[in-house]
Amino acid sequence: MKKRIVSIILLVPVFLLPVAGQSKKASNYQYTVDLTNVVDDKVFVELLSPKINSSEITFFLPKIIPGTYAIADYGRFVSDFKVMDKKGKELPNERVNDNTWKIKNANRLHKISYWVSDSYDTELAGPSIFQPAGTNIEENKNFLLNTSGFFGYFENMKESPIVLNVIRSEELYGSTALKPQKPGEPSATVRLEKGSSPVNKKVDTYIVEDYDKLIDSPIMYSAPDTAIIKVANTEVLIGSYSPTQKISAKEIANSVREVLMAQKEYLGGELPVDKYAFIFYFTTEPVMSYGALEHSQSSFYFMPEASIGQMNQQLRDMAAHEFFHIVTPLNIHSEEIHNFDFNDPKMSKHLWLYEGVTEYFASNAQVKYGLITSDDYLDVLREKILTAETFKDTVPFTDISKFTLTQYKDQYYNVYQKGALIGMCLDIKLRQLSKGEYGLQDLIKDLSKKYGKSKAFEDDKLFDEITAMTYPEIGEFFKKYVEGSERLPLKDVFELVGVNYIEKFISPELSLGLESSAVTVTQTEDGPKLAIANTETLNDQGKALGFKKEDIILKINGEIIPYNEQFRDFFERQQQSLEVGKKLSFGVLRKNETGSLEEVELTADVMIVNREVRHLLGMNDQATPEQIALRKSWMSE
Repeated sequence: MKKRIVSIILLVPVFLLPVAGQSKKASNYQYTVDLTNVVDDKVFVELLSPKINSSEITFFLPKIIPGTYAIADYGRFVSDFKVMDKKGKELPNERVNDNTWKIKNANRLHKISYWVSDSYDTELAGPSIFQPAGTNIEENKNFLLNTSGFFGYFENMKESPIVLNVIRSEELYGSTALKPQKPGEPSATVRLEKGSSPVNKKVDTYIVEDYDKLIDSPIMYSAPDTAIIKVANTEVLIGSYSPTQKISAKEIANSVREVLMAQKEYLGGELPVDKYAFIFYFTTEPVMSYGALEHSQSSFYFMPEASIGQMNQQLRDMAAHEFFHIVTPLNIHSEEIHNFDFNDPKMSKHLWLYEGVTEYFASNAQVKYGLITSDDYLDVLREKILTAETFKDTVPFTDISKFTLTQYKDQYYNVYQKGALIGMCLDIKLRQLSKGEYGLQDLIKDLSKKYGKSKAFEDDKLFDEITAMTYPEIGEFFKKYVEGSERLPLKDVFELVGVNYIEKFISPELSLGLESSAVTVTQTEDGPKLAIANTETLNDQGKALGFKKEDIILKINGEIIPYNEQFRDFFERQQQSLEVGKKLSFGVLRKNETGSLEEVELTADVMIVNREVRHLLGMNDQATPEQIALRKSWMSE
């Protein structure tokens, strides 16, 4: 994103949007954001305030939003914050911290205005924001409105309705799960203040029931690139922004259609939402971190730009995970999520359910409906076991969840690993106890009926509720392995479905010398690069090469490492080229005696090293009829 300094003062048109049946000074928020005037990489936001009865009130932008489990401090992107009465006179206000303003004489409050910069190319101090929860302002090209980064709320007034006007150029389209008001509808009547001139501009108007719904609804404006998939009763929108058109919404739709249809069947043939949006932002910048963020009726994806062939299965896996969030936490959630506090959050202890079970379903649905093979599925589970063992396994998973913002924030990624394995164990145990008649799918369906979108469960009572709905043995499972710190009984659970599990054995093989535990990602002037984090865990090949701590890896066998979408293919090709007796070389940047970086070549003979292979899974050819029947219940439809 290029920043452009504009030294003129722009007159921003103000839109007054009365909702049908309400007076101008109503109980609803009336927000306007103007995407047609970008100044210093910022856009202008204006709020016509709901009626305030108190003499002082606090205005917030979120410190954190649901689904991220990390502090963002969105308010730090706000500048030139002004508060005015109806006559245009400024009212006194105090900025208490990054996200909080105290406003005096609030009963006279008419309008708040401010400028917002984006998080994607920010130079502001503060926590880095997970890109799918971030904001982007790229004039005439792309505007990512993760609404938490643009719009705030008044204390104790999150339940008030919100009208959002987005002023845009005619060339841009807004991809979102929100339904814009149609022309001619009374609630979409827009009146411009005297003197404004909306030439070549459009206004999209969205009306949402409360602030929670607004923050749950990202919008991406860019040149139209969309596709529609009809999945049961749900219209699914695919919206894509690909800077060099390397991938299109239509290609994404063709890729994920099978998965969505399988999920429809997995969930019983009907879905709990009538519209859903997949919003994809692809970047040409080199990235080593990317991902997605779920919302009740949409999900947003930040990914490196690549062709559909290069990311087909990855897109399907990610889309499968995020789409399952229409069940949890949309229809099954605790009071902490139902009444989420954006500025003083209380965390639930059930991330095993919200993220873990969702991640488990994402791959289990694919194997059940033949989108991946049973061997592929076991590979997925093995990868989760391998990754999970790099995290703490001596702390109750409920504690990891409850304190994920504080002492266990470095353990969060394990919810997608051990959390999914908890879901797998629970599913197989339920099927064993019910003789294949009742599994985790059925439990989630029953919990959805019991609670639903509008009713939250009590955090401390969920395990008792599930036990009462199922079997005493399930209560014991939670007590030992989720509330307790015992290791998951993987061998015993896999044995129930006729899957062999070998915890570890020694395998001689060829190696590039880079054990995953010995490397890390470091930021350089040329973007993220692999570097040696420690030398203690290097295997014999790595030690023979003579890697040193903080070496930055540039080349292998004279070839420059492509730190882009070809990264994985490059390493696989180098691995396959290894032969005993041949030379293996690395080009690395290393600090010399003066502290400057200089390129050094490291060379060694290719050798066979003993590698400890862990957590091997395979089908048991000698499985009993009972094991095979339970395996079919678990893996097949």
